[in-house]
Amino acid sequence: MEHSQQEKRKDQEQATYLTLIGIFLGLFAAFTKREQDKHEQIDISALDLSMLALTTFRTGQLAVYDKVTEPLREPFTETEPDTYGTSQTTVPEGSGVRRALGSLLSCPTCVGTWVAAFLVYGLRIAPIPTRLFMAFMSAIGLAELINSANEALTWTSRSERKQAKPSS
Repeated sequence: MEHSQQEKRKDQEQATYLTLIGIFLGLFAAFTKREQDKHEQIDISALDLSMLALTTFRTGQLAVYDKVTEPLREPFTETEPDTYGTSQTTVPEGSGVRRALGSLLSCPTCVGTWVAAFLVYGLRIAPIPTRLFMAFMSAIGLAELINSANEALTWTSRSERKQAKPSS
């Protein structure tokens, strides 16, 4: 009996993944058809691509790790201390549909895929608010990367100074 419950949950999880893939590809096909009917070339500038990358990075991090989005993740995920106990990690919880959605919401790359798609669509459908959103999110994303690099360099230099200190 227990085995069939597990199979049912696994089937629900797989069906949810397939549904998400179908939604993603359906939106992609609809958008592609729309653009094809307009007979316009989709050109993304180097600046737009850079902003897309930074916005996708920052929004993925925001969705998966930031405290402010925890209420959105809470029905599907659990927040736990990471391996080192220095920060937190988000893991899916539950089973079936709940777990499948939790898997999506605990992966910054997965969330980022959806974000990137909607941003590209937004650049064509509503370019002004999309670029405004991308401007502040990419600035925050770049600042986050600079801060991470600074922390890594600071940690490395402290570690090297500690190792170089002669013992008494």
